[in-house]
Amino acid sequence: MLKGTIHSVEQLNHLLDEQDGKMTTLANASAFLNDLLANINWVGFYLLDNGVLRLGPFQGKPACTKIPVGSGVCGAAVAQNQTQRVDDVHTFPGHIACDSASNSELVVVLRNKEGIPIGVLDIDSPLFSRFTEEDANNMERAAEIISNKIRQTV
Repeated sequence: MLKGTIHSVEQLNHLLDEQDGKMTTLANASAFLNDLLANINWVGFYLLDNGVLRLGPFQGKPACTKIPVGSGVCGAAVAQNQTQRVDDVHTFPGHIACDSASNSELVVVLRNKEGIPIGVLDIDSPLFSRFTEEDANNMERAAEIISNKIRQTV
C-alpha cells in the first residue's frame, strides 16, 4: 500500500545520485520509502559482508546489527535470492524479532549487475498481512533502482 502511486517509486531515479556514495544513497532511499509507504514501522537496508548481513541506513527503532545468510526473513531472501513476503512473521521458521511490534515483513534482494545478492531492502509492519503482491512488485522495482545507483557509486 503506497501513499502515492507506482510512479512515486520511479522518483528514486531522480532523488538518488550515484555520485553521493553508497551510504548517502541508501539513507535517502530509506527516508523516501518511509514517507511513501503506509502502515510500516521500519524500513531499511542490510548489506552483505563476508556471509553476514550488516545493518545499513534505516528509518525506525534500533535494529539487529548482524543477520547470518539463511537466518530469518532477510537471510532467507539472500539465500534464495528472491523476495520474501511474510503475512505473519511469528510463524516464519527462524524469524529474528528485532521489534516485537512487527507482525508482517517484506524483504527484497538488492543485486549486483550479475544478479548476485549484495544486500536487502527490509520493510516491517505492525499489521498482519500488510504487504500485497503489488507492494512486492513495487519494492522490487525500487530495489532495482537502488541497486543500480549503489553499483555506480564512486
